[in-house]
Amino acid sequence: MWLKGPALCYSLLFLASYFTNKYVLSHLKFTYPTIFQGWQTFVGSVFLQIAWKLGRVEMSSNVLWSAKVSWIPGALLFVGNIYAGSRALSKLPIPFFLLLQNTSEVIVAMLMKITRKEKLSLTKFLSALMIFLAAVILPLSDPQFDPGGYFWATIHFVCVGGYKVFQKLSKSYSLSELEQQYLSYLYSMVILILAAHPSGDASDALEFPHLYSYRFLSGCCVSGTLGVCLMLVSVKVKSSLSVEHYGIWILVTKVLTACLSLAVFETLLNVSTSCWNVRKMEDRRQDEERTDDLHCDHRWTPTAARVTSLCTTHHTSPEHHHTI
Repeated sequence: MWLKGPALCYSLLFLASYFTNKYVLSHLKFTYPTIFQGWQTFVGSVFLQIAWKLGRVEMSSNVLWSAKVSWIPGALLFVGNIYAGSRALSKLPIPFFLLLQNTSEVIVAMLMKITRKEKLSLTKFLSALMIFLAAVILPLSDPQFDPGGYFWATIHFVCVGGYKVFQKLSKSYSLSELEQQYLSYLYSMVILILAAHPSGDASDALEFPHLYSYRFLSGCCVSGTLGVCLMLVSVKVKSSLSVEHYGIWILVTKVLTACLSLAVFETLLNVSTSCWNVRKMEDRRQDEERTDDLHCDHRWTPTAARVTSLCTTHHTSPEHHHTI
């Protein structure tokens, strides 16, 4: 059954990976993305290299060598993806970050329309429009609005969308998904390491107060390991599930992660953001299925373990209840 095995493992790894990254970035406040992402890409590169040499994964050295130049644009988009994503996740709650990330599907639809002249069906157009409107309305309804977080989230989803389109249009079509990821890891590791000193992250990280603490060191090790394991399992899930089931499972995983994050990390939500969040996740799932072939505030803190509602009478009016 598609609810078991790799799919369940993917959900658990996805949740653990986001929680660990959020803990290191926001709770410990290690906001040096060239160092943090450089470490993660280093772990990914070494892990895949070892697995390749041991015969656990299949990659071709000839194919990798022939694609070393043509994959550079994809690698640059990947660097922008992980760098901006790290910046955004350190500033935004997990539910908001995941929902803004879905906007990458709008970028994919637009670029595919421009490059391949693909026709957009009415339902696909409406789905993309809903996702775009949600991305616009979300920061306007955010009671903890952080302009820096939304700026980096914008860079993040543009790079994610561009990376997906590059994968579709790239002449390096002979590369498997693992080979693409391996090249992206290698290029990203080199770029981020070279950028660590000019950006000031290298010197600032040396003054990080938790640099030698067990929580920080264990968090970084777990984060790097979870990241590469999540990537490997995602490849397996894509090959074992149909497009429809894969889209549903991604939706379930993101909703579960977003909801559970409210119990672990302090997050302030209101009626507008809550309703738009659920609607946008559903629209993104539907959009993925079609394109894959090419003021009521709730504060939930872990210490209180309860929801405190700050409601006024007009917030319960019928127009504030949305049927998803």
